[in-house]
Amino acid sequence: MPTSILGEVDDLLDAAESGACYGSALQCPSCGSSHVAQVLGDNGGISFVCTACGHSWS
Repeated sequence: MPTSILGEVDDLLDAAESGACYGSALQCPSCGSSHVAQVLGDNGGISFVCTACGHSWS
């Protein structure tokens, strides 16, 4: 366990560089890109928008 916030940040950066974070990334069902933003939809629901192609889904 890190003793400081800087240690925590270093651990997160190491995990990202090793690819440990990529297994759970959302992918656009239209183009396959992992550049996906989560947005609030109508009536408080959750929707997703691909920032690469513009496709949206919920």
